[in-house]
Amino acid sequence: MTSDATPSATPVDPTEAHQAVRDIADVAAVEVITTAAVHLMSAAAVKCGLSEGAEAEGHIDLDEARKLINALAALVITAAPDIGNQHARSLRDGLRSLQLAFREASDIPDAPGEGPGEKLTGFVS
Repeated sequence: MTSDATPSATPVDPTEAHQAVRDIADVAAVEVITTAAVHLMSAAAVKCGLSEGAEAEGHIDLDEARKLINALAALVITAAPDIGNQHARSLRDGLRSLQLAFREASDIPDAPGEGPGEKLTGFVS
């Protein structure tokens, strides 16, 4: 194999890097926080088996779902005072739905207050 066959790193165009920094500077914090929360919710939903065909395709992984829900709970609970009730309410609703889906998908139920995110949210039933 010759050195021509190895991939080379593409140089970063300083103009593109500057534009990316400018673009992120224009995004409100509430949008960055809610976007991150939605990504965590989506990933946790797949890991809990809420996506179509997740079980058949082997995507259910409750250990991974627990980690994602814990991270989501931390983000939602700590950011809520700063992002306002309008945004926080829908994130809390999504978090609660995931906590309930996790409980339903789990063969061995967690003790009250020990489910994913419940150290921050309290017991979800």
